[in-house]
Amino acid sequence: MVFSKKPFKFTIATLLVCLPLLGFANQPQDTVKAQTESKAVHANEEGHEAHAKVLTLAEKIDAHKAHHVLDAHSFILFENEETEKSYGFPLPIIFWDNGIHIFSSSKFEHGKAAESNGNYYVLGHDEKIYKTDASGTLIGDAHHPTNEKVVLDFSITKNVLTMLVVALLMFWIFAGLAKSFAKNGGISSGFGRIFEPIVLYVRDEIAIPNIGEKHYKRYMSYLLTIFFFVWFLNIFGLTPLGINVTGNIAITFGLAVITFLITNFTANKNYWGHIFWMPGVPLPMKIILAPIELLGVLIKPFSLMIRLYANIIAGHIVLMSLIALIFIFKSWVGGTLSFLLSFAISTIEILVALLQAYIFTMLSALYFGSAVEEHHHEEAHH
Repeated sequence: MVFSKKPFKFTIATLLVCLPLLGFANQPQDTVKAQTESKAVHANEEGHEAHAKVLTLAEKIDAHKAHHVLDAHSFILFENEETEKSYGFPLPIIFWDNGIHIFSSSKFEHGKAAESNGNYYVLGHDEKIYKTDASGTLIGDAHHPTNEKVVLDFSITKNVLTMLVVALLMFWIFAGLAKSFAKNGGISSGFGRIFEPIVLYVRDEIAIPNIGEKHYKRYMSYLLTIFFFVWFLNIFGLTPLGINVTGNIAITFGLAVITFLITNFTANKNYWGHIFWMPGVPLPMKIILAPIELLGVLIKPFSLMIRLYANIIAGHIVLMSLIALIFIFKSWVGGTLSFLLSFAISTIEILVALLQAYIFTMLSALYFGSAVEEHHHEEAHH
């Protein structure tokens, strides 16, 4: 196995294409709303201050789960509820609003309004940036303010930072593996050698069977990149750092779009012929099947997006719910059972992290194979 420069450059180019799409991933999912009632909300439209109410244990658990699966503009390692202090580090805020704005997310601490280029902005509970005045007032419901929000937000959020870390980690591992191959005459060495069997597996069991000997090399760089990228992100999501990259539908959308573009831009005429004018089918059926086949082209990336997103976020929610039972039961029996169930689910999630990377790569290879498949016996249909 030899790592040539062209596939390696293609790998880096793929990541660079992917990152701008994922930069919009700092917008959290609409289906999950951060519930942080424990903090004071901003003044309402009538100018009256409303202070945080005392939450029940169940409400605190729900708020913590919602906060865990959301993206964030700062990286919080842990919080002290007694002192209400957070320990972590701020991240760069970058957005466009009649000009570029760049500053640290530390300006948003404690709900304060951040001043930039003469304008004031505040970070809402939904992790979106809103325009405001010097007092940091949000009009209406604290969770659904009516203030004008910043649309083009390119901030380096927690998810974006994690993706950059994973990209650099992959570059370091596989650049070292490629150099060891070139240096030792095709024999791997160093830390990267533990990934050599996986690279061979992706080639021999995923790429070649689904794409074919003739065309598989064109897609190997992307298949290897997407496999390890999704796998490493899933593993990071199992750490207690509140990272949920592949559980964000914007991230999975970006990855699915790349697979969609590669599939359709590298497809041959037989692929498009079977979509718009299927051979060997009566004329009326061709007219009926054409829109159905075209719809199938759009459904394929949609299924990739939903499958990865749903499996990962469901695992996070289930695991956190089981851990929460320890605090709800407040007994050694219930706590022990919850701990054992949490441990079992955590073990399963390690397998799911690898399985979802495998499925995403396998389906991508399957789509590539259908795009370049050559049909030599079309005349037999007539």
